[in-house]
Amino acid sequence: MTQSDYIVIKAKEDGVNVIGLTRGDDTKFHHTEKLDRGEVMVAQFTEHTSAMKIRGDAEIHTANGVVSSEGKNNKEI
Repeated sequence: MTQSDYIVIKAKEDGVNVIGLTRGDDTKFHHTEKLDRGEVMVAQFTEHTSAMKIRGDAEIHTANGVVSSEGKNNKEI
């Protein structure tokens, strides 16, 4: 088995959704988790998981740096 990349997701609000997407000809949702404010999830890309969708206000830490997602209530003016 090859070593896969990990990401760390830290919820900055209640109800952050982490959705795993499959590999293959048809991309499908295969796993979902809901995180509340302050919760942290360590996730790994695998032979089954090729992408992750993160909804809500969260910090995502990867080997390439840190990115923030925004909740629906965080609107830029």
